[in-house]
Amino acid sequence: MPANAGPGLSQTAAYVRRERAASRPPPVSQRNIVALVRENLFDGWRASLLTLAALALIGLILPSILRFLIFDAVWSAPDGELCRAPGAGACWAFIARKLPYFTYGSYPLAERWRVDLTLVLGAALIVWLLWLNAPRRQLAGILFFLVYPILSFILLHGAPWLGLPRIDSDLWGGIFVSLLVAIVGIVVSLPLGILLALGRRSSLPALSVVCTGFIEIVRGVPMITVLFTANTMLPLFVPENLAPDRLVRPLIGVALFASAYMAEVVRGGLQAMPKGQFEGAQALGLRAWPALRLVILPQALRHVIPGIVNTFIGLFKDTTLVAVVGIFDFLRTVDTARLDPVWAGPTISTTGYVFAGVFYFAFCFGMSRYSLFVERRLSRGRGH
Repeated sequence: MPANAGPGLSQTAAYVRRERAASRPPPVSQRNIVALVRENLFDGWRASLLTLAALALIGLILPSILRFLIFDAVWSAPDGELCRAPGAGACWAFIARKLPYFTYGSYPLAERWRVDLTLVLGAALIVWLLWLNAPRRQLAGILFFLVYPILSFILLHGAPWLGLPRIDSDLWGGIFVSLLVAIVGIVVSLPLGILLALGRRSSLPALSVVCTGFIEIVRGVPMITVLFTANTMLPLFVPENLAPDRLVRPLIGVALFASAYMAEVVRGGLQAMPKGQFEGAQALGLRAWPALRLVILPQALRHVIPGIVNTFIGLFKDTTLVAVVGIFDFLRTVDTARLDPVWAGPTISTTGYVFAGVFYFAFCFGMSRYSLFVERRLSRGRGH
């Protein structure tokens, strides 16, 4: 403000509003459906033109999609003869018949209860962990991050001393392998990414250089390169009798790859923290690790929830890349099943890939919506 300026609106700085702001309409959520549609779809001639063009495009392609997926689809058939008939749509009978193979791969039929038990326990722990009002969520975190991986390995791999015959990982495949790769990547990448982010910001030069070098090297190569490296190089660094299983090698590669990206996401959250938070923690008498655990990290992770979930979603979709090192994930089982001469037909491939797309969309969309729910919940908690 100029030094000779006196009080009053006429003598304030140029960037200050001089007139009263016009009244605004109430929020869209508080108006009726007609106002909502007009506000979002027909707000001006450009928006109206785009809306009409979009509706015309939907009207052009939607009937064909519905005919293929629903009205002309084959819902029940003993083999692919009906699906090969002229004009037949999606062959959902193929999906229903092959669903056990899509779920378990070549896992022995008599032992599939172990896969079911593993998936049910994992789902229960995830629900317990993600339910914000659930009691004893810390116990759920301990069970999921520490106990569940060991229990899952015993159940899936087998333990003769418990009466569980060993099942070679060559027989594992399908949806449960895709979920296994994704869960291992998520479980390992979050804590390891936090440690790498803290190490990169460390005042110890050697630790900072090592963490920075690991992050930049892993982020600088494609995930396929990491998978091939883990598959071919890991056995060279350990004795032959201690060589990792063929499924464990890509699991290690996926976990390291996701950790490097997670570290950068967490580092962004740490850099967003104001210096006053560190000084406040020190003023309370907290040492470095308690200050990080109780004050800094909870706020930093809250800032980067979208980035964390985005990394998890990308990791879940990238699990399909383990097929390049010979792992029968879900998409690989779909690709194999469509070659069955009993079901082979012109619509089998499309049906299989549509089913795979719906599967991945359901999981990724669910993670995205849960992230938005948590963000809204935390925003209410902060009073915004």
